Amino acid sequence: MYENIARSVTPRPLYTPEERVRRDATRWTIVQGVLAPIQFLALIVSVILVVRFLQTGEGETAATISIVVKTMLLYAIMITGCIWEKVVFGCYLFAPSFFWEDMFSMMVLALHTTYLVALYTGNLPVHDQMVLALVAYFTYAINAGQFLLKLRAARLQHTKMTQEAGLHITNYGAHA
Repeated sequence: MYENIARSVTPRPLYTPEERVRRDATRWTIVQGVLAPIQFLALIVSVILVVRFLQTGEGETAATISIVVKTMLLYAIMITGCIWEKVVFGCYLFAPSFFWEDMFSMMVLALHTTYLVALYTGNLPVHDQMVLALVAYFTYAINAGQFLLKLRAARLQHTKMTQEAGLHITNYGAHA
């Protein structure tokens, strides 16, 4: 009885075997793997420049350029990520396996875009623009953490499935 209950609440694997094959076969997986650390590096550089500006009032242009570059990298990773999700899961956004990460990504995009609008229009003082960028970066860091946890879960699920498959083969061989 308890075994049936456990099976009924077992979460859907992050990737079905077919999705895993598509994920491993598409070049968009490599693109995501390259863009993610580049964007993270841009984040670190930009945070340093923005905090320096907020503390000293110096380096406004460098900080602003770094925010724009970081935001363009975010757009690039989001667009290519949508393509990746379409190839792997059949939809551009909100695949069940990445629904909450995609939802939070929308907030990250909204905050980065709000920064660009504030920069373009000048409706916010520069100090407030920089604070807005840091808020956007904070949400990005949370979102990146979501994806890293998801990747870890995928690895653990794959390892468990591989081990179970080996166990089933071993058990089958023992009974043959």
